[in-house]
Amino acid sequence: MSVERIFDELGHFKRFQACLYFAAVFQAIACGIHYLASVFLVETPNFVCGAPANITDVLYGNVSGTALEDVLPSFKDAYSYLAVKTSTGDQWELGRCQSALRVNPTDFLSYEFDGNKTTIVCDQKFVFDHSQVIQSIVTDWNLVCDEEWLAQLCQPTFMIGVMIGALVFGDIADRVGRVKILMVTSSCQFVLGVLVAFSPNYYWFLAIRFVLAMVSSGYLVVVFVYVTEFTGSKVRTWTSMHVHAAFAVGIMVVSLIGYLVRTWWIYQIVLSLVTSPFLFFCWKFPETPFYLMAKGRLRETQALLERIASTNGLECRLRAEDLLEPEDKGASDLLEKRDDGEKQEEGEKEAEEKEGEEGQAKAAEKKLSILDLFGSWRMTGRTIIVWAIWFIGSLGYYVFSLGSVNLGGNKYLNLFLAGAVEIPSYLVGSYAMDRVGRKKTCAPGLILAGVACMLMIVVPSDIHWLVTLLSMIGKFSIAIAFGLIYLYTCELYPTIIRSLAVGSGSMMCRVGSVVAPYCVYLADYWIHLPQLIVGILAFIFGVLTLMLPETLGQPLTTSLEEAQNLGVNAKKKSSPKDSKDPENGLEMAQQRL
Repeated sequence: MSVERIFDELGHFKRFQACLYFAAVFQAIACGIHYLASVFLVETPNFVCGAPANITDVLYGNVSGTALEDVLPSFKDAYSYLAVKTSTGDQWELGRCQSALRVNPTDFLSYEFDGNKTTIVCDQKFVFDHSQVIQSIVTDWNLVCDEEWLAQLCQPTFMIGVMIGALVFGDIADRVGRVKILMVTSSCQFVLGVLVAFSPNYYWFLAIRFVLAMVSSGYLVVVFVYVTEFTGSKVRTWTSMHVHAAFAVGIMVVSLIGYLVRTWWIYQIVLSLVTSPFLFFCWKFPETPFYLMAKGRLRETQALLERIASTNGLECRLRAEDLLEPEDKGASDLLEKRDDGEKQEEGEKEAEEKEGEEGQAKAAEKKLSILDLFGSWRMTGRTIIVWAIWFIGSLGYYVFSLGSVNLGGNKYLNLFLAGAVEIPSYLVGSYAMDRVGRKKTCAPGLILAGVACMLMIVVPSDIHWLVTLLSMIGKFSIAIAFGLIYLYTCELYPTIIRSLAVGSGSMMCRVGSVVAPYCVYLADYWIHLPQLIVGILAFIFGVLTLMLPETLGQPLTTSLEEAQNLGVNAKKKSSPKDSKDPENGLEMAQQRL
């Protein structure tokens, strides 16, 4: 691909690319923040049904006090109650969703009572424990008991918005450009993030976060394409992988702010302000050279080349026309004629003819859709496997993450570590991708995650350290596969549908994230069922990954034909003599995906 010459001439990752990269990746922290913010937004503290007035004594098992606040932090059992006594001598049993008035109790308050009781169902009157959570949407809008499902709906609804946004913005970015989408989505993340804090009721909260999910997903999808198309092949692996590291930093920021701020609307505003400085310089972002060349915008490409060279302290001896494919060289002659005043009329005629041809090409390009990912049998098989990797990567990621919450200890520290454990996985993954290849890194990562899941099933649950170790190995390995699939997808598909391919893959990823909580719920039927499902799928998809072509060291493709020939051309180059043999030629025609 001729456009790759830019990096050989002007640097794979010099000053210009570094500034763009770190600025774009900085905003990816906001995506990690908004994806995980609901962990503390919908946190449900201990609570009981509305209490009577003038309480003098409270009893919960062996714990006693003179006020509900003394005992509520210890109230854990959803099927138990608090025994309370009032100044008038009445005794009540306060449960989470109902209360009961004891009939003719003794003067001494005891926890057990065998007499008659009058049961009263709570009617939106609850007392919450504010020792850990001062205010959440659960405490503000009483999302407990019969309305508990509303609180549980927040994260799946957000992920559905993420799924839709990934597909929509990925497609739009291929049509209007990457940089426009980055500016719109980053601005909307800030505005919508702050608006969430001022939601007047639950339904407004859900609706605003749904749109926030769409724009957050849109930014995350397009930023991968953006940094991929602005960095050379020598550094493309680690630049792509470390976008995930920024996402993990966002998770750690959530845990830190959640620990420091226990009021949900202040917490939401602070989270939204973290990446606000990005808005002051994102409007200076240039469009990528790959997109400009794909659209035939040679003058803008030339200006970009000169800007890159100037920033990197180099002399720009590269012309945009030099980046054209051989069959498109006529475009450069046309530009020269437009600048020649004596041949203006002749140039205009040729321009009209050329524009007619380009118009037909653009008309054909506009018809590109998700169906083009299945344009041939080879592309169909490739897309199915890529989508499967996106799905299991997300499913395994969230099943391991949600399971880590049950390890006990400090919940804020657990969430912080859940984000921190991803960073070394991306370092190892990027190192392996450049040494052994994309395919040979992704496949073992999935297979190892599957093996870890299977071992968790057979290891006795009372050996806690070993179960935890296997869980961390599973999270570590699935994060490697989950991290590299973004770059791998970019390299497997051509420029004209690259954002669409990443967007559709990200959509499958969000399907996995929506399914993951329900997969975890299956533990109620058999404690190891979630691990069994993830383990089997990860192992199968890891084996199927071996059928994909290797893209290590290969230039980014621009046409569907180039993308389809990935792997085929590499094998031809590696064995030129064999390609002359008819039988070997037949085998070459049946190459892998």
